[in-house]
Amino acid sequence: MFKALAFAASISLAAGAAHAQTQAPNDAQIAHIAYTAGEVDIAAGKQALGKSQGKQVRAFAQEMVRDHTTVNDQALALVKKLGVTPQDNPTSQSLSKSGADELKRLGGLKGKAFDKAYIRNEVAYHKQVNGALSTVLIPNAKNAELKSLLQTGRKLFGEHQAHAEQLAAKLK
Repeated sequence: MFKALAFAASISLAAGAAHAQTQAPNDAQIAHIAYTAGEVDIAAGKQALGKSQGKQVRAFAQEMVRDHTTVNDQALALVKKLGVTPQDNPTSQSLSKSGADELKRLGGLKGKAFDKAYIRNEVAYHKQVNGALSTVLIPNAKNAELKSLLQTGRKLFGEHQAHAEQLAAKLK
């Protein structure tokens, strides 16, 4: 549980660090952060599909892969349309590293222990990503289309968080 919370907290801390470093992330940085956050959750979902035998956990993981892939595809189409190159930054790098660390940790678990840890992490991860979207990414996005995509993502990821919370309660 501690590692899952530490991973999720890294999103908040990393977003805060990027915010403090540049006073406000620019649209290219925001696009990279949002895309990276989606990639982290896609990788976690794919891992869960490979490890979990639980029907509800597998369905949730499929939903994560599908929805985050769709949003990331929309983000890529938008940055291409706008002629913006997503800019790597410390927040994106921290997300990638934390995601890889969490995949490694979860990779050592099996059965119900994996399912519980994966879902707990998904709750914490979505809570922190949704917080970063609400407090850092959306408020600092200058382009209206990027802001709209982030707001759509925030609504969808709020639904993901609620779904993960429901599953976590069932897996106790």
